[in-house]
Amino acid sequence: MHMTDRGLLALVRHEGLVPGPYRDLKDVWTFGIGHTAAAGQPDPATMARGLPADLDAGIRAAFRVFRADLAAYEAAVLRAVKVPLRPHEFDALVSFHHNTGGIGRAALTKALNAGDRAAAARAFLNWKRPGAIIPRREAEQDLFRHGRYPGGPIPVWAVDPSGREAFSRPIRSLSESEALALLRPTPGAPPPRFQTPDPAPDTPPGTQTGTPPDWLARVAAFFSTLIRRT
Repeated sequence: MHMTDRGLLALVRHEGLVPGPYRDLKDVWTFGIGHTAAAGQPDPATMARGLPADLDAGIRAAFRVFRADLAAYEAAVLRAVKVPLRPHEFDALVSFHHNTGGIGRAALTKALNAGDRAAAARAFLNWKRPGAIIPRREAEQDLFRHGRYPGGPIPVWAVDPSGREAFSRPIRSLSESEALALLRPTPGAPPPRFQTPDPAPDTPPGTQTGTPPDWLARVAAFFSTLIRRT
């Protein structure tokens, strides 16, 4: 069993797409679409800092690493869950495990294996730290319960050499078809041509023009650090 196309896109939106190494909420070096050294090579801590000179190549590399990582997460969910799953349930569980690594010990898995899907759905919210991750848990819960998927373009976010992400405005925007071409490439097919967002002259500098996945968690962590230092 594998994630559906819509499930893959939902997971990419949750994780965010950053074509360079960055520090996550726990100060762990991460690359692309949620990849860390714990998932295998490459080790983001050893990668060249900042954005690559060839941004398109960096985006393709992020998807290539994501595809390699994904197989292990899908397999872990299939090992942990002993009951048949609907496609949208599987998508929600892989998204949960990709973020938490907790599918093997989570109460939601125990409830699901006992045949209590309602309890399993409620237990998604047992994993809600930091607090700003709650919208993602709620989205996964909703997907598990009702099969509702998010939509819209896939933003690509910048990162500076220190590993800090920039969320003022996406540096690229991928359509769903472009993202799917990278997620499920056809042998011999030319690489997709990416779209760049049009300038927004009426938008004041620093205004949020897109909603980055999990960005609230990163902003909350930043301000928490400032408070501790003062």
